[in-house]
Amino acid sequence: MHAEYFSAEPKTRKGERMSWSALIRNTHRWLAITFTLIVALIFIMLAFAEPPMWLYYTPLPFLFLLMFSGLYMFFLPYVAKRRGKGMQS
Repeated sequence: MHAEYFSAEPKTRKGERMSWSALIRNTHRWLAITFTLIVALIFIMLAFAEPPMWLYYTPLPFLFLLMFSGLYMFFLPYVAKRRGKGMQS
C-alpha cells in the first residue's frame, strides 16, 4: 500500500515535516470544529425532544483539550520572546 500515508511523523500537504506548533494549531482547529458540531447537535436535539443528561457532557473533553491547546498557543509568543532575550544577553 502507500507507506507515505502511514508514517509516524506528521507531514504537511507538501510533504514537509510538521512542527509541534503547527501540529497543535491543526489539532486545535479540528477540536474546535468537533466541539462546535457537538454543541450544535445538542441544540438541534433540544428542539425535538429532551436529550439524555449524559449528552450534555459530551463536549466537555473537547472543551478541556481546546483550553489547553489554546493556552499553549497564547503563551507561545511570550515564551519565544523571553527565550530570545535570554540568548542575546
